[in-house]
Amino acid sequence: MSSPKEKETLQNAAGQLRLIKHFKAHSPDDQTAGWSNLWDTDSSNLWDRGMPSPALIDFIEERFDPLTKDGRRKKALIPGCGKGYDVVMLALHGFDVFGLEVSETGASVAREYAQSQLSSPQDYNFGPCRKENPRVEKGEVTILQGDFFKRDWESGMQFDLIYDYTFLCALHPNMRRQWAGRMADLLAPSGRLVCLEFPLFKDPKMLGPPWGLKGVHWDLLAEGKDGIVSGDVSEDANGEEKGAFERLLYLKPERSYANGKGTDMLSVYIKKST
Repeated sequence: MSSPKEKETLQNAAGQLRLIKHFKAHSPDDQTAGWSNLWDTDSSNLWDRGMPSPALIDFIEERFDPLTKDGRRKKALIPGCGKGYDVVMLALHGFDVFGLEVSETGASVAREYAQSQLSSPQDYNFGPCRKENPRVEKGEVTILQGDFFKRDWESGMQFDLIYDYTFLCALHPNMRRQWAGRMADLLAPSGRLVCLEFPLFKDPKMLGPPWGLKGVHWDLLAEGKDGIVSGDVSEDANGEEKGAFERLLYLKPERSYANGKGTDMLSVYIKKST
């Protein structure tokens, strides 16, 4: 008889195979329809984690103030926000948060989740480093339906914090350069792009989603390349770094999701001053 851990591993593998098979039927230019179809057929269990990111919680509680020096509430964006776990968590920590989903079905699910959790939050929204701050109250949540690569949803907004966990790894590799360009457009001059890099255990040459991302963030953001890598790229490489971003932080989080197999890394980027 299989152990619970073995069963979970088998279920994860079956889910990944199903995703790969599903997206084989969609061209690289038709990824949006593929994800919308999965929402509409109630298949979000293929990627749903059931809770906010422990690594993001710890980063926020240890290192990132939700208020500016003049007391303004910082504005955060989570593209591909799923059911809204991280959106709500950030709002509970004092940010005004925008969650973006390409599917109206997904956006509706996230709105329902936010309404429930903001009034009665579960303990998993907070970490061991939580500090009570009398200055900080709950922020506002806005869930938007839209295509990250189009401009009809953002109204020229820029964000103090953008978080990416499984958004980049869900995109076809041909779209990676566009992802980096949009991140540069959407991030405020003093903002932070926080990436929980996943999956790093998967060979980037293997089919996705999720697509393996070992070396991809560095290649895209710091070196300004196309993000099509072999997996041999070192994040500490001393390249020319012609990209639009500078990496401020790179660490292995003490807590992360089990499906990262202990390989997840947290990276924080800022835009280079021009």
